Amino acid sequence: MPETLPEERSSEPVTVHSLAADLRELGVEPGGTTLVHGSLSSLGWVCGGAPAVVDALQRVVGEDGTLVMPTHSPGNRDPSDMSAPPVPESWHDTIRKRMPPYRPAVTPTQGMGAIAECFRSYPDVERSAHPQHSFAAWGANADAVVADHGLDHSLGEDSPLADVYDRDGDVLFLGTTHATNTSLHLAEYRADLDLGTSTCQSAVLVDGDREWVEWEDVDFTDADFSECGSAFEREHPDAVATSAVGVADATLLEQRPMVDFAEEWFEENRG
Repeated sequence: MPETLPEERSSEPVTVHSLAADLRELGVEPGGTTLVHGSLSSLGWVCGGAPAVVDALQRVVGEDGTLVMPTHSPGNRDPSDMSAPPVPESWHDTIRKRMPPYRPAVTPTQGMGAIAECFRSYPDVERSAHPQHSFAAWGANADAVVADHGLDHSLGEDSPLADVYDRDGDVLFLGTTHATNTSLHLAEYRADLDLGTSTCQSAVLVDGDREWVEWEDVDFTDADFSECGSAFEREHPDAVATSAVGVADATLLEQRPMVDFAEEWFEENRG
């Protein structure tokens, strides 16, 4: 069947005003910390596109709150790990020598969607230093959320995910699902699992000079995130709110009980 276009799903334009009203109806409140996963195309015909969504989120969360989004750039990686698409082995040395370094203000997101790509370059948005798994933040605690994001354990205790957890933050799905719920990676790090490690590589700036660096990280996976997230919603309905934002299904979840639940769920359900 042909894909339904956004304008065909919308009975009227989706605007900053209507998005803000929908977000408030869902339960997003000013002054909190909100980690957003969003799909622009799911929201309907948005008047102004991605900037309208960012404007609405900022309006609702407010300057006393903090808005966070994953702004990952996984393409800055060792060419032997590139698989979508793979590159010829004869190119590997050139890529390792010539890959531009990660720069928070310049490097685009990859696979994060139009909303996150727009958000990362908004005024007063801060972005963390990790070359593959960065996060961007705006608002009262933006600097603190993205600070000290080291190479090792990129989605673990020293990541913005853990900072959102410490602040009793929420996770907001705008037309997305647990399949891309980055917070569940934090539970993987905390769970008693034999995940093993993998060697990662990227081009970064060190004292102003480009360097190709290597580090070890947990060999994490999101293969069972949908199953884990569904189990959490069944068992903790009080920590979940659902409604429509635009024409998209939207979900607001409390991150801390979700991560705590997932930590135990992974231990019980992974081999």
